[in-house]
Amino acid sequence: MLKTKNVSEVYDMSVYTDEGSFFGIVEESVLVDNKISGWKIKSTKGSVLNKMLGGAKGVIVPHQLVKSIDNIMIISRNAIPTIEEEEGAQATVEE
Repeated sequence: MLKTKNVSEVYDMSVYTDEGSFFGIVEESVLVDNKISGWKIKSTKGSVLNKMLGGAKGVIVPHQLVKSIDNIMIISRNAIPTIEEEEGAQATVEE
């Protein structure tokens, strides 16, 4: 059975990678034509984002990289931006 959630229930939810690393906190959703196209994930102290990006506020993760949403959000490890990715990055860095 498919379980549904209101978008507002996902705000402030913890986000983890499929490898089990804490990634950040859901700050907002990105809607395009009444569909979720991505999630703005806020960098927090102790998160993978904070360690990798330092001063960046967070990233926007495309919804296609979300694997599961229940009590936490699980995203694909492909959402983690790498230093080599300049253009065509899978996650967009917000400064």
